[in-house]
Amino acid sequence: MVYETGNRTVDDAVARVLDGERLDRRDGLALIAQPADELAAGADYVRSQFGDGTVDACSIVNAKAGNCAEDCGFCAQSVHFDTGIDNYGFLDPEEILAAAKRAERDGAQRFGIVVAEKGVSKEQRPEEWQEVLRAIRLVRDETDVEVDASLGILTEEEARILAAEGINHYNHNIETSPRFFPEIVDTHSFEDRVATLEVARDAGMDLCAGVILGMGETPTDRVDAALALQDVGVSSLPVNILNPVAGTPLAEELGGSADITTEEIIRTIAVYRLLHPEARVRLTGGREVNLEPDEQHLPFEAGADGMLTGDYLTTAGQSPGDDIETVERAGLEPNMDANEFDPEVVKARNEGGGEAGADDSAPETAAGTATSEAELDD
Repeated sequence: MVYETGNRTVDDAVARVLDGERLDRRDGLALIAQPADELAAGADYVRSQFGDGTVDACSIVNAKAGNCAEDCGFCAQSVHFDTGIDNYGFLDPEEILAAAKRAERDGAQRFGIVVAEKGVSKEQRPEEWQEVLRAIRLVRDETDVEVDASLGILTEEEARILAAEGINHYNHNIETSPRFFPEIVDTHSFEDRVATLEVARDAGMDLCAGVILGMGETPTDRVDAALALQDVGVSSLPVNILNPVAGTPLAEELGGSADITTEEIIRTIAVYRLLHPEARVRLTGGREVNLEPDEQHLPFEAGADGMLTGDYLTTAGQSPGDDIETVERAGLEPNMDANEFDPEVVKARNEGGGEAGADDSAPETAAGTATSEAELDD
């Protein structure tokens, strides 16, 4: 049976994707101009045919915050901007393990160790490198979550070591299209980011790389970013929506709100699904501030099948229980491939029910661990 929305452009693209064809730039540009509801319906059908009916949740910890020498215009952690965030060195690996255990408890399937710097350097900072490896081993050995990492630019040797230590996905977002990238970052190039993804891929790690929407890019830029990720080959495609942090250039330029509408978010998610039919298209940072509570399920009805749950690097997210309810409202289920958990327990805890044996003094979500103890290291 052929699925039809009644929109010839969408229906043709869906049929070709289901036949195994890879869509190109011409397709992407035609699709992103289609009505959002018809595009979403086609993308959701593709997701249902390639996916398993679940939404995969990841969580992160801000393992080293602030003082980054790069000048990414969206980033609260750049040393170039006065944003008032807490700055600290690499967390004690035991703190990172505690964050991973909270993420595991909250239903995350994977846990990302993230640092704010151009790159964790084995040669320049060997002691920190060893602490990174110790944190990876602790999370790998003492939890059921998959261990991911976002450690900046890598050498081939560093990538081989990380792969051997069991890093599942290496995250290094391209942020936007090659054309628009220089408008956002001066201190490194789009090609630098792609090169690190290629190094990580060649070492044997899966790739998690995506974008930030609403920075002033055009719909064409959104398509071109997805096409660049096609060329690299990603299994996880995080879609962030700008949450402008006071003190960053983009917050000043855009007046404190992202330059994108709900309809444009839905269109972009749907096009990314059609351009990446087998990847996890993952809704991540900024969704809570750019989508109303009764809109948050919509991207998961337009092809998304992954999310980042809990807090983000420098901003708060909503509760894992609310995230599960969002997934269920879209007619999907939480993924449990790596970490089996009871969604009802997570929802009850976030409603104030608590959990026997839980550490009530600990922050509720993984990224929130980074402030209280780390301030002692400043």
